[in-house]
Amino acid sequence: MDKRKVDVAIIGAGTAGMGAYRAASKHTKSLVMIEGGPYGTTCARVGCMPSKLLIAAADSAHQVRKAPMFGVHPGDARIDGKAVMKRVREERDRFVSFVLEAVESFPEEHRLRGHARFLSPHRIAVGDGVEVEAERVVIATGSRPNIPEFLKEAKDRLIVNDDVFEWDDLPESVAVFGPGIIGLELGQALSRLGVRVRMFGVSGGVGPLQEDAIRQYALATFNEEFALDADSRVRSVERTGDGVRIRFTDPERGEMTETFDYLLAATGRRPNVDSLDIQNADIAQDDQGAPLFDHYTLRCGDSHIFLAGDANNDAPLLHEAADEGRIAGDNAGRYPDVRAGLRRVPLGIVFTDPQIATVGMTLREVDERCKGCYAVGEVSFEGQGRSRVIGANKGLLHVYGERGTGLFLGAEMFGPAAEHIGHLLAWAVQQRMTVSEMLEMPFYHPVIEEGLRSALRDLNRNLNIGPQPVERCLDCGPGG
Repeated sequence: MDKRKVDVAIIGAGTAGMGAYRAASKHTKSLVMIEGGPYGTTCARVGCMPSKLLIAAADSAHQVRKAPMFGVHPGDARIDGKAVMKRVREERDRFVSFVLEAVESFPEEHRLRGHARFLSPHRIAVGDGVEVEAERVVIATGSRPNIPEFLKEAKDRLIVNDDVFEWDDLPESVAVFGPGIIGLELGQALSRLGVRVRMFGVSGGVGPLQEDAIRQYALATFNEEFALDADSRVRSVERTGDGVRIRFTDPERGEMTETFDYLLAATGRRPNVDSLDIQNADIAQDDQGAPLFDHYTLRCGDSHIFLAGDANNDAPLLHEAADEGRIAGDNAGRYPDVRAGLRRVPLGIVFTDPQIATVGMTLREVDERCKGCYAVGEVSFEGQGRSRVIGANKGLLHVYGERGTGLFLGAEMFGPAAEHIGHLLAWAVQQRMTVSEMLEMPFYHPVIEEGLRSALRDLNRNLNIGPQPVERCLDCGPGG
C-alpha cells in the first residue's frame, strides 16, 4: 500500500473543499485533496446553476403568456422541450468546466482520487491502495438527496434533481414530493414549461417560510399555477406500465388516483459523512451520527478535524460553503492556532415567482432574543406602484425590529425582486443598522424597493419611533 504523510488532508473537492485547499495552502504546501466522485461542485453540476437555467426558460415562457395583459398578443407559444434541455445541459457543462479548470490548476501531487474512510484519527484510507497520515483533516464531503423508503416504490421512474438536468426532453407529467426550495423551484419551472405537475408536502411547510400569513399567501399563489398540497395524505405509490400511480386524498375532491411519468423526490438532503467510518476519527457525534462542531471555527470538539460545507448540514448554501471552507482551511493550516471566522448574516433566496427571501433572524428567534419586546412592519405588493406597472403585484413582506434600540433584526418575504431586497436587508442587519437609519437611505421612484420603505415605515411606527405612515403619500410619488 502506498503511504503518504501530509500536514493537511481535505476530503472533498466541492465548493467547501476547494476553499479549504486554497486557505490551507497559504500556511503549508504539505497537503492533499481527496475526491471520490466526479470533480465539479454541487452548485455547478446539479444545483444552483442548472436549476436557474431551467427557471430562466420557464420565466421566458411565462412572460409570453402574460403579454396579453399589456395588450401584446404574441400568438401561441410553442415550447421545444429538447431545445430547452439542450441549452440547460450546454450552459451547465460550461459552468462545470470552470470548476474543473480550477481543480486542475492545483498541483497534481495534491490531488488524490478515491473513496476516503478513517482508519484512526490521523490515518485515512483512500480506495484500496493509498493510506494518508494527516496532522489535520478537513471534512468537506457535501451532501446527497435523502429519499423516504415509500417513494422507492416508483422504481425506475423515481428521480432526484440531479436526474432532471440529464433529460433530453421534457416529460408530460411529474409528481413532486417536497415543497422545499428544490421542489418549489423545479416544480414551478416544469409547470410553466408545460409539464403537468402536482406537488405533495407534509406538515404544511412551503419552502423556508416560517410565518403563517406569508406561508398561506404563498400556498394560495402557487396553487393558481399547479396543484400543491402542503399537508398531503398519500395512500400509495406504485410503478405501473404507464408510469407512477399515486393514490391520495385531495383536500377538496376526496380520494383520487393520478398517474405521472416521473416522481421527483425533493425531500431534503443528507450529509455525506456516513460512509467515512467517522467512528474511527474519535470525535463526538449527535444521535444521528453527525459530527459535532463549532459554528465559528468549524472545529470538531478539541480535535484536529474540521467540518465544512454541506457535510455539516448547518447552512447548505454555496456562499456559506465557501466561507466555511475558508475558515476550516485557515484553521487546519495554522493549527493549533484556531480562530473564529467571519460568519455572515443568514440570507436565503428561493427563485420561484414570486420569489422568497429570508434574512437575519426568524420571527421566533426575534421573540426569543427580545422576550416579546419587538415589532413587525408589513407591506403588501398588490397595490405597490412599480409592481403593478410590470404585472408582478403579488406578495407580502414582513420586517422585524427591536423595541428601545430600533435595531433591524430580520425579514421574511414572498414577492417581487426578493433576491435584491433580501440583499439590501442582509447588509442592513450585518451593519447593525436601525430602522430609522435605513429609512434615511435613498429610495428612487418608481421602484419595487419603495415597498420596502413602506414596510420599514410601518415598522418604525410600530416601534413607537416614527410617525404614522401617510396614506397616498405625495412625497413618495404615485403608487410609492
